[in-house]
Amino acid sequence: MNTLLRESHMAAHAPPPLVARAFAPASVGNVGVGFDLLGHSVAGAGDRADVRRIEEPLVRIAAIRGCVDNLPLEPSRNTAGTALQSLREALGLTHGFELVLHKGIALGSGMGGSAASCVAALVAANALLEQPLSREALYPFALDGEAVASGSRHGDNLGSMLLGGLVLATHERLLRIEVPAAWHCALVHPHVVLETRKARAALAGHYALGEFVAQSSNLALVLAGCWRGDAALVREGLKDVLVEPRRAPLIPNFARVKQAALDHHALGASISGAGPSVFGWYDNRTDAEAASVAMQAAFAEAGLDSDAWVSPIDGPAATLIDEAQP
Repeated sequence: MNTLLRESHMAAHAPPPLVARAFAPASVGNVGVGFDLLGHSVAGAGDRADVRRIEEPLVRIAAIRGCVDNLPLEPSRNTAGTALQSLREALGLTHGFELVLHKGIALGSGMGGSAASCVAALVAANALLEQPLSREALYPFALDGEAVASGSRHGDNLGSMLLGGLVLATHERLLRIEVPAAWHCALVHPHVVLETRKARAALAGHYALGEFVAQSSNLALVLAGCWRGDAALVREGLKDVLVEPRRAPLIPNFARVKQAALDHHALGASISGAGPSVFGWYDNRTDAEAASVAMQAAFAEAGLDSDAWVSPIDGPAATLIDEAQP
């Protein structure tokens, strides 16, 4: 991985700014069949990071605001803080960073909240470097940050936020998967918290070899269907036989919510990330919008309010934003 590739929008001779602001979108992790490997970004919700270059050779978190304000301010216990520490150490920087986080993604939502904080902070800090790195080169530092929240280095959320759209993320590589522009996702988040570590604990136990073969076949079908723009292949493959059965009991009324998604012509539907959010894929926006309403109604049957987003599967990447924007 070439850590000296510069962001194309940064001129090599221009002095770096002292302050930068970045926004990282929410994401759908796993996409059902790609556990810890496959994710896509979602337009709408996200986290913002304001980063200032400081003389002290350290990372300082000045404040955390928004829908979550009780996260650790100690950098080594904070996903974004750890990511910035990792960046500093790897590049041998003599200066430091001061960070203010604005959380727009609830914790334990299955929408990549910890990943969005990491990515937003890194994209903003990267703009303050004399030689900004490529998005791919930021990936290892984001993995270090994500491990603080989940206990493992997985990039399904991170990759899609860094590059945008649908991304296959191994430990060493990010590969953007082309998806037809017309394809959309309906994502519904019930107002209940499901901690990532608890959701991962539900996966402990033995698995049959046949389950792995079936899941591998389904992932291959989904990837092939995306590359070819073949909705029928995706519809055949977007069935999680490995993880979903073990996590479904943690999500209130999951079976009804998933069925509501399927009833509106979904290519497939499953748990977003570790849950409790649920997503459905559609080959057009109209069906996705109708499905989001039905999915919210199904959560309401269980007494849960929810939020919904409809987004192209080929969603946005994290981006620098103007300081004047709220």
